[in-house]
Amino acid sequence: MDKAYFVHGSSYVDEGCEIGEGTKIWHFSHVMAGSRIGKGCTIGQNVLIAPEVQLGDGCKVQNNVSVYTGVICGDGVFLGPSCVFTNVINPRAFMERKHEFRKTVVQEGASIGANATIVCGHTIGRYALVGAGAVVTKDVPDYAEVLGVPAEIRGYVCQCGERLTFSGGRAACPACGKAYRMEEPGNRVKEAV
Repeated sequence: MDKAYFVHGSSYVDEGCEIGEGTKIWHFSHVMAGSRIGKGCTIGQNVLIAPEVQLGDGCKVQNNVSVYTGVICGDGVFLGPSCVFTNVINPRAFMERKHEFRKTVVQEGASIGANATIVCGHTIGRYALVGAGAVVTKDVPDYAEVLGVPAEIRGYVCQCGERLTFSGGRAACPACGKAYRMEEPGNRVKEAV
């Protein structure tokens, strides 16, 4: 029986993982037992999906990304080329610390740019945008655009990825017209109803 997903002949998919219909796994990748990949995902070249990793539907994992145990990605997440996840805060080659793995959650629609580093134990909010080369050391709110080392909020973006400009606590996307409001406290961005 044919599989409902595609695996390039140079890649390995261990027994005991779940892969959704329409997913494509390209050259030299390894999907390990116990991982779950949703429907319609694209796994690029030289990607590692470790045990217990969860990828929602429609995720795109670009080339040279290792998604380690403890990472959970919602639907529509984009992981840019060579972005890096960690899963232990203070690793040592001579000490076993698998019991210290920290969960990292990348929520629906978020994008992580090329060569960004995500320090474990944090949540990247819905539709957030982590810029290329940024180092995330704390939670990232929904719709926030974070840049730099360490990553700091530099603005907010629409679901479609365009930068938002707020005036009087409100913004409309210049590309798609979707409306947003800034809520106090903490300057949290929400879709306007």
